Amino acid sequence: MVATEKQLYIDDILRAEDHKQKRVDVPEWGGYVLVRTMSGEARDAYEASLFEMDSEGNMNRNIQNIRAKLIAACVVNENGDLMFKGDAQVKALGKKSANALDRIFAECKAINAVTEEDIEELVGKSETDQQ
Repeated sequence: MVATEKQLYIDDILRAEDHKQKRVDVPEWGGYVLVRTMSGEARDAYEASLFEMDSEGNMNRNIQNIRAKLIAACVVNENGDLMFKGDAQVKALGKKSANALDRIFAECKAINAVTEEDIEELVGKSETDQQ
């Protein structure tokens, strides 16, 4: 990373266009999607979606549909608006081809600097990984 001499102020920060987009071809679906970097707010919401509170008030991991959740937080239309809205659409997305989802999931992780270690930290290792 290159150091700069310019001190940033609030207007500089808020006006900066700091989101990146990348085209991801999805031949299984006959086209491509646009994957975008998440905002801080969207990343927090994604990470929070990996946990749920049980009836006793305990927080538990919820890794069900982890790929679809991240994809829904990153895939945008040509105007930069998120395409998947609501739990029903995320659930339906999770039923699509694992090959297609894995390809998009990998790009979502890459463009957002989400590492395998980040995911393991959030959801923990499965029992088989810990043995």
